[in-house]
Amino acid sequence: MRWEGNRESDNVDDVRNQGGGPGGGLRLGGGRLGIGSVVIALVASYFLGVNPLTVLQMLAGGPAPVSQPAVEQPGTAPQNDEQTRFVRTVLADTEDVWRTLFKEGGGQYQDPRLVLFRGSVPTACGTGQSAMGPFYCPADQKVYIDLGFYDVLRQQLGAPGDFAQAYVIAHEVGHHVQNLLGTTDKVDAMRGRVSETQYNALSVRLELQADCYAGVWAHHADRARQVLETGDIEEGLNAAARIGDDALQRQAGGEVRPDSFTHGTSVQRQTWFRRGLDTGDLRQCDTFARGAV
Repeated sequence: MRWEGNRESDNVDDVRNQGGGPGGGLRLGGGRLGIGSVVIALVASYFLGVNPLTVLQMLAGGPAPVSQPAVEQPGTAPQNDEQTRFVRTVLADTEDVWRTLFKEGGGQYQDPRLVLFRGSVPTACGTGQSAMGPFYCPADQKVYIDLGFYDVLRQQLGAPGDFAQAYVIAHEVGHHVQNLLGTTDKVDAMRGRVSETQYNALSVRLELQADCYAGVWAHHADRARQVLETGDIEEGLNAAARIGDDALQRQAGGEVRPDSFTHGTSVQRQTWFRRGLDTGDLRQCDTFARGAV
């Protein structure tokens, strides 16, 4: 991916020195858990509805964790290592694309902030944990990433490459776009009004739309700045496949249960990312249309 030398975003808060310590692990029960344990906790929480912090505490051999109130910490200037510059550059590129698309649609894009953290971080949605993977909090309009997840993506999930990493950021920014357009609120309003299986199906549509929006970003970024290199599209499609619900459930060694899916199958994630990439058209990302999924 061609990214070096492009504009870097100022909307990045680096709070890694205020989190759970270096190395991307979590210190629980008096010991440090490696990235493999984080993967186990992520899969368990993702599919079984178990608090990832509880799983990590069990793996560390300690008692169940007690929730502590989050204390807001001021942001510090981001470090200037290559990975941080990459994140700032990709975020800036999403800003440029979505500002233009919103303007063309008669609206105004509000930039999200991106928080780099390590271990845990206070958010308006509760305390975020590395084991949750990258996530977007609608309440504060921020994307949260522990860069240790990129090690998980490459080493544990088999999805290497800088464009795979960019896809992760673009997907979370896609959730921000959904929040601005009111889609997130509509789905949240159905919580408790439909069955768990029905709500999971709505969550799948929300996630697949974020994949499509990530493809829309890549389409316009490449047209404007020729960011894609040979193999980049394959990296993105591979990453989409590796984090499909069915793929993660198989990796966890359990039964594949479609009624528990919340993000979509590998094929679905690839299909919708590719649709956004090929068309660059938000109207083609209506995963909520009848028969779309």
